[in-house]
Amino acid sequence: MAETLIGSEIVKLGNAISERVAKGEKIYNYTIGDFDPELFSIPKELEHLIVKSYQAHHTNYPAAEGVADLRKAVSDFMKQREGIDYELNEIQIAAGGRPLIYALFSVIVDKGDKVIYAEPSWNNNHYTHLVGGVHCVIECKVENNFMPTVEDIRKNIKGAALVCLCTPQNPTGTTLNKETLEEICDLILEENKLRGEGEKKVYLLFDQMYWTLTFGATLHFNPVSLRPQMKEYTIFVDGISKAFSATGVRVGWSLGPSEVIAKMKSILSHLGAWAPMAEQKAVAQYLPQTEVIDQFLSNYKSEIEARLVNLYDGFMKLKNKGFSVEAISPQAAIYLTVKIDLVGKMAVDGKMLNTQSDVTSYLLTEAKLAVVPFSAFGGTTENPWYRISVGTCKKEEIPDMFAMLEKALSKLK
Repeated sequence: MAETLIGSEIVKLGNAISERVAKGEKIYNYTIGDFDPELFSIPKELEHLIVKSYQAHHTNYPAAEGVADLRKAVSDFMKQREGIDYELNEIQIAAGGRPLIYALFSVIVDKGDKVIYAEPSWNNNHYTHLVGGVHCVIECKVENNFMPTVEDIRKNIKGAALVCLCTPQNPTGTTLNKETLEEICDLILEENKLRGEGEKKVYLLFDQMYWTLTFGATLHFNPVSLRPQMKEYTIFVDGISKAFSATGVRVGWSLGPSEVIAKMKSILSHLGAWAPMAEQKAVAQYLPQTEVIDQFLSNYKSEIEARLVNLYDGFMKLKNKGFSVEAISPQAAIYLTVKIDLVGKMAVDGKMLNTQSDVTSYLLTEAKLAVVPFSAFGGTTENPWYRISVGTCKKEEIPDMFAMLEKALSKLK
């Protein structure tokens, strides 16, 4: 497994960019799904609570399942915000979403089990590889906003152990609409009814790490609210990382059937992948502060949306000028999906852009624009679509970036 494991393509790209920046090169780096704390700091109230928590010497081991007051706060927060009701033994705390996803895969997926996931999507291919699962990849289409349809899943549902959904989705910033999610839930419920007694059920991994970040008329829906029977088969992955610009604070949670959560706890306790005690105590005190959270989210979301809209408008202007670019209107998360279709073009030095990798390199060299190709999210190496992340984007630099990009595109024949 280790010999064939592929490292993070995004980290690899990020390291290459960091080397160029260290040499003094100006790069518009829109690659990493993270935040520049100078642009997007964590809520001041949460910051103060973390400091106070350390001063109160909350520095020992937390309970393996997470401290009780945090699980209670999460339960209340999710009930208030999404109308879903979970007991404390149905909630697992960990150091962000990644260990929760790994633990869930380890609990549900035996070697040789089928895992259904979309392409593009974040890391499902790697987690499936880690546990020896069988990849059932849905190649999603732009006309569906790069989200899977119920028919896509139906083709692979027989014998599957896990269906993976992420909405709002990383890398696309698009969402599953209500009707599609309802259809997928109905399919899973129907399939589990057909499976015999003692036969393994199919579960749903529902990654909603970005659910608070929707824009315009876009709404977020979850399977348990739409189909209460799905509570028996759904495991949520959620946390503060993207909701509160707190990626490095490392507090995430899963909600799910108590027997699944208990097994996840066992795995995580051996890994030691708990969120730090002080941060758990602080988040437990922060989540009940409804008005404070609403005020933070209002400003935070408007700043993210402004960047996404400015970038979208810029790409549409380039498209209207005849350049081979396209973009999907912003819906959610911190990502804009853009198409930069330049394969077959020739640069002024006579070099052909023969591959999408050549295009990515050309954008970085000539436009100083660093973006992540969909090939980093399970797509083919020739996929012309890219993820743009705005967490480190300075609004005042956007016009200069587009000037550089238009200049670079104009050089191509």
